Amino acid sequence: MTYKQAWGEDRVYFRDDAGRLRHMPVTWTSHFEPDVFQVTAAGRCRFRIDDLLRLVELLEGLRDGGAERKRS
Repeated sequence: MTYKQAWGEDRVYFRDDAGRLRHMPVTWTSHFEPDVFQVTAAGRCRFRIDDLLRLVELLEGLRDGGAERKRS
């Protein structure tokens, strides 16, 4: 089994019974160490700070891109 960063997340690579290379997010496996924030929040918080900050970046990018199209 191999760990690798791909598509913006950690993934586990392995060979199935037929020898084909397969992969899946490490969070889907028992090899995943839970995020400290998620453990501490214990289901009381739906979003992590990092995720919310990334959402802000995406929304600002959409807004800025929209403003540029209107000026053209």
